[in-house]
Amino acid sequence: MALLSISEPGQSPKRSQAKKYALGIDLGTTNSLVASASADGPCVITDQDGAALLPSVVAYLGKDKPEPVLVGEPALKHAEHISSVKRLMGRGASDIKHKLSYTLVEPETGGMPLIETQAGLKSPVEVSAEILKVLAARGKSYLGKELGKEVDKECDGEIDGIVLTVPAYFDEAQRQATKDAARIAGLKVLRLLSEPTAAAVAYGLDKKLEGNVIIFDLGGGTFDVSLMRLEKGVFEVLATGGDTALGGDDFDRAIMRWVQEESKVEPKQEQIAELSSIAREAKHTLSNKDAVELNFSGWSGILSRENYYQLVDPLIELTLKACRRVLRDAAMKVDEITDVVMVGGSTRSPRVQEKVERFFQRPLLNELDPDQVVALGAAIQADILVGNKYDSDLLLLDVNPLSLGIETMGSLVEKIIPRNTTIPVSRAQEFTTFKDGQTVMSLHVLQGERELVEDCRSLAKFELRGIPPMVAGAAVIRVSFQVDADGLLSVAAEEKSSGVKSSIVVKPSFGLEEKEIESMIKASHREAEHDRDLRRLKENEVDALRIIEAIDSALAQDAELLDTSELKALQQSLSALQETLKSGDADLIQQHSEALNELSATFAARRMDSQIKSAFTGKTLDEVDR
Repeated sequence: MALLSISEPGQSPKRSQAKKYALGIDLGTTNSLVASASADGPCVITDQDGAALLPSVVAYLGKDKPEPVLVGEPALKHAEHISSVKRLMGRGASDIKHKLSYTLVEPETGGMPLIETQAGLKSPVEVSAEILKVLAARGKSYLGKELGKEVDKECDGEIDGIVLTVPAYFDEAQRQATKDAARIAGLKVLRLLSEPTAAAVAYGLDKKLEGNVIIFDLGGGTFDVSLMRLEKGVFEVLATGGDTALGGDDFDRAIMRWVQEESKVEPKQEQIAELSSIAREAKHTLSNKDAVELNFSGWSGILSRENYYQLVDPLIELTLKACRRVLRDAAMKVDEITDVVMVGGSTRSPRVQEKVERFFQRPLLNELDPDQVVALGAAIQADILVGNKYDSDLLLLDVNPLSLGIETMGSLVEKIIPRNTTIPVSRAQEFTTFKDGQTVMSLHVLQGERELVEDCRSLAKFELRGIPPMVAGAAVIRVSFQVDADGLLSVAAEEKSSGVKSSIVVKPSFGLEEKEIESMIKASHREAEHDRDLRRLKENEVDALRIIEAIDSALAQDAELLDTSELKALQQSLSALQETLKSGDADLIQQHSEALNELSATFAARRMDSQIKSAFTGKTLDEVDR
């Protein structure tokens, strides 16, 4: 006989549940980390030498070598190593504006560039997967051995999933590429988590922060700024901004350009890695010294801290511009910010700290290691998502960075999910057909802030087929947009009377340039009035075309219902509207459309009477009642 579990009144019976094991991974441009969380709190997992940071560097040596692939410090010793691959994720070859130490090959089909290696052509996704494999192995080793024999038996060195962090301003292509890299590495992604949100989780739980918090995240290759409201375990992103091609690497490149200008030496491709290393060391030295001596290819020179500031201040100003935009988006002033959290290795720069502190007019929070805080927050979220209880209830409310919409007649963009909408989110809108008998609808998914298709970024196209042939405007097509917690988009369309459906998971071949993102937002403000006027013109043109098509169709069928003078007047008004369409004058088009509508009202009434008489002709009252 089975035992019945009972408990004290008002208490739930305790159930034994095997602990699940998850990891938080910060896949960085310069360095990457893995962390784990338990009831005692989160911790970063180190390698056998006690190092927490894994350089995001990969070297392919060829299949005939004992170790065909090297990752991290060992890879740095090889001249042909691949670094900063995060900047290539979800990008096209034309998006890469600077000289690299390795060769890119643009695929014939387009999309992300391939990298020439001794093991053949490799995609940025494959290279990122190698970094993730090493981090996962480090995590599995920790969970399987460091926690004791009992745990070793339970988890058998396996993990139930990971939370992988991405810059808040990564678009759909960049997020999807990151998720694909994890899948290639054999990892189950529980969630893609924005890096500033992960940092807020770690700081919020560690420091018990409350209020309006800025997360300023400047890493090796990406920059994010998020404004969050933290209140009683709820982490709500109010607005986000940034640049996925701005970071410490750009500080290094500013020094590299200075060396080139001063030395008059144009580095060969095989010298770029060496010059980059010299620049990085100089940057670190100038944090503590007033000047540094640089030596490259027989040239030597002195870079002062003052000159260095002149090189990097424009880059820091770009981060502050993004901060201003985020404040404006959230309709908030600087004095309403309660805390500023500094995240990312590049925030160690005294100049960055000085500028940010002056901008927000308050002391900065940087007590937690800026390199580790993102991975720690990801580990906390991973532990919760696999079902382990944590010592604090936690609700994360993130946002999508840019508006998502669909193309409508007249090359207009109908926004369905506006930017800075809390995700996950699902929104739907109903559309209809433009022509009589239309059985196919082409759907064009777009991203951006402007009113016209040509000013936004195309994400995907698909078709809804099998629409029952009806008169224009009779079909009802429901288009649904869904953005999941990872920020990935799926779109579905359904014709409601027949139930025919079509859908697509948006996987663009490469993502947006950050200059494009910034210009989209700026242009949406600058061109707002122009866009409104242009949209009104396009809408009036579409309405006019619909009226013209409807009247042409009616005349072809029932012109005999009009006498000669009525027919002539209607045809003249029709011709006038067709001519007015060429004028580009929204008011004039509307005026002629209304005139034609008014003139055709009598014709429409006669057609209806005629159709009713035709329907009743030869039928008895009983037949009509039936």
